[in-house]
Amino acid sequence: MPIDNFFRGFTGAIEICITFPTEYVKTQLQLSERSAKPRYTGIFDCVAKTVRGHGVKGLYRGLSPLLVGAVPKVGVRFGTFEQLKLKAVDENGSLSGVNRLMCGLGAGVMEAIIAVTPMETIKTKFINDQQSAQPKFKGFFHGVREIIRTQGIRGTYQGLIPTMMKQGSNQAMRFFVMETLKDWYRGGDPNKPVNKAIVGGFGAMAGAVSVFGNNPLDVVKTRLQGLEAHKYKGTWDCLVKIMTKEGPLAFYKGVVPRLSRVCLDVAITFMVYDTFMELFNKVWIT
Repeated sequence: MPIDNFFRGFTGAIEICITFPTEYVKTQLQLSERSAKPRYTGIFDCVAKTVRGHGVKGLYRGLSPLLVGAVPKVGVRFGTFEQLKLKAVDENGSLSGVNRLMCGLGAGVMEAIIAVTPMETIKTKFINDQQSAQPKFKGFFHGVREIIRTQGIRGTYQGLIPTMMKQGSNQAMRFFVMETLKDWYRGGDPNKPVNKAIVGGFGAMAGAVSVFGNNPLDVVKTRLQGLEAHKYKGTWDCLVKIMTKEGPLAFYKGVVPRLSRVCLDVAITFMVYDTFMELFNKVWIT
């Protein structure tokens, strides 16, 4: 793997460690179906019950699959985008709005197939398992082994279609917003540096756009990757059942913790990546 992709993956691991509790809460809220007595009444109730029952470490249940997948996920994402961008730029090195969307879409779909679907499926099952009266996953390797033993490799690839749709739309929106804002800031000068704080701000804005744009896909993905996925026949069946039984607002469960995590995620990823690459370029030149 090229050294720049390693730095991208390391960047991803840093942001995951910082923001994972919000990912945990988001997943628990999305797994919670509508009922007379819901498991959690909201974000703070979820945090309080988790800490009371499992300690602070309970908020990090499911972290290990995301750490294992951090390098391939972010490496595939940025690597694919840069390769597609090289083929799509015009003679001036500029990328049109449509091509920004398409390059981001391609990057998102590729990362979903290679890295995101298995790590998200395992993460969701680990988090879901913690709710059980008798949790059966004792750790990362034991959990993965049990999933494969009982469900086969297919058990680590549940929700592939909504994951591809989610990641594709994620990166299409994020790269489009990020590249557009950077071009606007540079005022037509591609060599003008962008301050790290501004990069972070642009990243947060790009992340927010993607959250509000595709949270329904995220909810469907989470339901199909949980331990109760057998209730649904597929992506469309899951979507219809959520709509008919829980209403349209159910598609925005977990949106607040997801918003906080994704904004930090995208901001940190681009800021830390830019910093690593500047340092790497100085050392390499030296």
